[in-house]
Amino acid sequence: MDSQLLAEALSQNPEIEICGAYSASKTALAATAREHPQVVVLSSQLDDTESKGFEVARALRSLQSGPRVVMLLDSSEPTKVVEAFRSGAKGVFCRNQSLQSLVKCIQSVHLGQVWANSSELSFLLEALSQSPDWDVFAHSSAKLSKREKDVVRAVAEGRTNREIGKHLGLTEHTVKNYLFRIFDKVGVSTRVELVVYALAFAQSGVAATPLPPKKAGPSALVFPVRNESSGNPSRSR
Repeated sequence: MDSQLLAEALSQNPEIEICGAYSASKTALAATAREHPQVVVLSSQLDDTESKGFEVARALRSLQSGPRVVMLLDSSEPTKVVEAFRSGAKGVFCRNQSLQSLVKCIQSVHLGQVWANSSELSFLLEALSQSPDWDVFAHSSAKLSKREKDVVRAVAEGRTNREIGKHLGLTEHTVKNYLFRIFDKVGVSTRVELVVYALAFAQSGVAATPLPPKKAGPSALVFPVRNESSGNPSRSR
């Protein structure tokens, strides 16, 4: 019922087409393979299991259609935020935020952007900086040079271009050029996306291949959503 309420609320936006709302993970995975949505709004809690959504998100990455996942969280706990992105989510959204913000999140993820606030990004940076002996993109087809990997490491540590240049003995302009080449090789467009992509390799050794921006308006599947307040669709989470 809660998934249906959220789907109904989202469908009021003319730029979003709802493909369906499902309450069981197996049904939802089958529907995703059948409907080929561009964005999947997925709760971290599925089948009455706290972290089932992360497992489903990893399964979605293997689908040929490669939908982008927005992970709904009860709270922005560091471990859950990090696990969401490790599982392949392109955005995380906390239930205490507004429906209007969720619409913006879906639209941004649909355009190939990463959705996370500054606190959630700091969790990613912290997790990545604490990963021992991680080899940036060790399993990636992108061939990064040693210097390019050094630049990625520095970005993951939260350093600015000027700080990276001072750390590696490069000019700030050279650092910018390195970043442009890295973005092109890896298939991302922002530092945030680069950190998320690096995190996936650092902690799991696997990451979804970045997808080109979708041109058509976003379609979406909505997976189980709990609404512990009211049944008003405009306040669904």
